[in-house]
Amino acid sequence: MASVYYNYIASKWVGALSGETFASYNPANGELVGQVPQCGQADVERAAEGAAAAYRQWRLVPAPKRGEILYRVARRLQQEKERLATLMTREMGKVIAEARGDVQEAIDMAYYMAGEGRRLLGYTAPVELPDKFGMAVREPIGVVACITPWNFPIAIPGWKILPALVAGNTVIFKPASDTAVLGIEFVKIFDEEGLPPGVLSVVTGPGDAVGEALISHPAVKAVSFTGSTEAGRRVMALAAPGLKKVGLELGGKNAILVLDDANLDLALDGIVWSAFGTSGQRCTACSRVIVQRGIYHELVERLAARARGLKLGDGLLPATEVGPVVNRRALDRIEGYVGIGRQEGARLVAGGHVATEDGLDRGCFYAPTLFDEVRPDMRIAQEEIFGPVLSIIPVRDLADAIEVNNATAYGLSSSIFTQDINAAFRALRDLSTGIVYINAGTIGAEIQFPFGGTRGTGNGHREAGQAGIDAYTEWKAVYVDYSGRLQRAQIDTDDLVRV
Repeated sequence: MASVYYNYIASKWVGALSGETFASYNPANGELVGQVPQCGQADVERAAEGAAAAYRQWRLVPAPKRGEILYRVARRLQQEKERLATLMTREMGKVIAEARGDVQEAIDMAYYMAGEGRRLLGYTAPVELPDKFGMAVREPIGVVACITPWNFPIAIPGWKILPALVAGNTVIFKPASDTAVLGIEFVKIFDEEGLPPGVLSVVTGPGDAVGEALISHPAVKAVSFTGSTEAGRRVMALAAPGLKKVGLELGGKNAILVLDDANLDLALDGIVWSAFGTSGQRCTACSRVIVQRGIYHELVERLAARARGLKLGDGLLPATEVGPVVNRRALDRIEGYVGIGRQEGARLVAGGHVATEDGLDRGCFYAPTLFDEVRPDMRIAQEEIFGPVLSIIPVRDLADAIEVNNATAYGLSSSIFTQDINAAFRALRDLSTGIVYINAGTIGAEIQFPFGGTRGTGNGHREAGQAGIDAYTEWKAVYVDYSGRLQRAQIDTDDLVRV
């Protein structure tokens, strides 16, 4: 019998006020994972009131003490890593090794942000007048809504919740409905490790009922959202009347550039991992390979063979290399884009179908798919598919490759395989993405560096690293005048200079 889960609202584990629930299913086999509260406006109201009340005290807790709680959370996540990873594979499908990596990102972020409790760096600078001191310090914003996707159901909540908490904010967390059980389990750890009541709440339910109510609520002062670019525009529109601080991490159409001098074996490994890891369901997944014509045909032939040989199955099975996509809607979307690719005239060289062999028909599996002779202006080369579908685009040279890479609505991650250091540095300079890799795939960002992109990938904010604090703090400039008289900046300065 599947477990029944509850939301954590105003320091109590409760069901939705309506009494309604929804089910979470394993996309590999249709197994019921758990029943979760289906919240609405009234539940959001209750969570917002609790978070606003808790903020008044939490903001006054010294930041090093806030950090100590995060250290305890980090250690607990380490202890719970295998349990959470197994649940993740059951609830959203990624293979167990990747699920362990997902949890490890949250562990790393918890340790990193716990250390920020001893820093939260501001700065001092010289001032214009004598007997006066100036500094800039960070302050928390208030109640923060963190709305997260299903593809990294522990890591991405960690990227958002941990810096928000250490900075002194309270958080209302809405996990994706496809991974609501994991979201609840994540919050349990904070509660059990001593986070004060009301500082972190979790509300589960559909985005239109719960997410939009959260974004619009007057008690919520900032919103952090990861999802599609279309949904991100909706978030900004809802937050605009309240002039709320909004951080968006949105779509991608990431590319790997492969030049004629590349180590082809290494490039193939990087492409397969980036395109078909997590079944292509990463915002940083490679969905385009931009290849110089000198090695084009060899790369296509070898890549097609690799794609056909990948083992699909339940992510808990040791032999599985590619798990299911998250649900039937995703399966239909991918199938639709494969049809578009065919209509546009791209040549299908691998995959291109729902996988149903060997019992896979019980789940949501799509065969790793490869199109070649793709034109840069085709929809499959421009629009985010979010599945195991890869387009190969031939180009003349490095300049052509960079131009094709940059000619999309997105700018998250890019990569180049080359043994020419001059080409590598030109790519570093000219690829207009927030993340660039040299001789590696498009996935694998580490938590100590800023994560995010340009153009339609977001609104300029970054997650992780020192930049991860920015979305959850406001700057305050402080001046201390100990001269004992009124001094007027920019006015009483002429007599201070003596030759």
